[in-house]
Amino acid sequence: MFNWPIYFYSLVAIGLFALMGWMLSLVRDNVTHVDSMWSLFFMLASFTSALFVFDSTPRILLVLALVSIWAIRLCAYLSWRNWGPHEDHRYVEIRRNNEPHFWLKSIYIIFGLQGILAWIISLSLYGAIDSNAPINALDYLGFVLFAFGFYWEAVADWQLSQFKANPANKGKVLDTGLWRYSRHPNYFGECCVWWGFYLIALAGGAWWAIISPVLMTLLLLKVSGVSLLEKDIAERRPQYVAYIKNTNSFIPGSPKT
Repeated sequence: MFNWPIYFYSLVAIGLFALMGWMLSLVRDNVTHVDSMWSLFFMLASFTSALFVFDSTPRILLVLALVSIWAIRLCAYLSWRNWGPHEDHRYVEIRRNNEPHFWLKSIYIIFGLQGILAWIISLSLYGAIDSNAPINALDYLGFVLFAFGFYWEAVADWQLSQFKANPANKGKVLDTGLWRYSRHPNYFGECCVWWGFYLIALAGGAWWAIISPVLMTLLLLKVSGVSLLEKDIAERRPQYVAYIKNTNSFIPGSPKT
């Protein structure tokens, strides 16, 4: 049976954390740190749910361990990547389109919206945590898919950071390593992570948590991921036109030439 109070408690925890992030943005006059908060929303929701389930089954411990590893790595990477006083160009545009009083609107446009999305997507984490079903083959399959996605995403991020660290690559397009097989291998890895979490939830009987990986996949493909990044990238990097023609967008595959 779906335990609404426990799921609601995770929303309260996310909301309070989002409020703290918004208050910090007023001090910094910069909302970019919400990117670093994104993965922590899920870790916070998971531990809040586990706290009120009052149990420590193998599945709960597995989910808490996996979401912590994923969240801390992603938070650390994004914090390192975005370090500095300058606001990310995406948020600069959002700020410009929502003046005057963006400082107030950002509480729901930026922090509130991301908090609500994280809460909905965390449904698969909650479904896995609030289950007494024994560990089964789907749990192992979910773990394997998570591990593959985590590796793929982490390696892609590392390769991109190494590429950008070389001044000689400024304005160029990374088309080697995992980026040779997909224009967005980090997003593909992220997608695998969330389908892995869903398989673990499904193993616990939470088939209804399917909205979690589906929504995350849609966000990665159509909203804040592939579509947003490629909206004007060809204007800034002419070489990207050839990269688009020769390389799969999302699912890895052999280059076309």
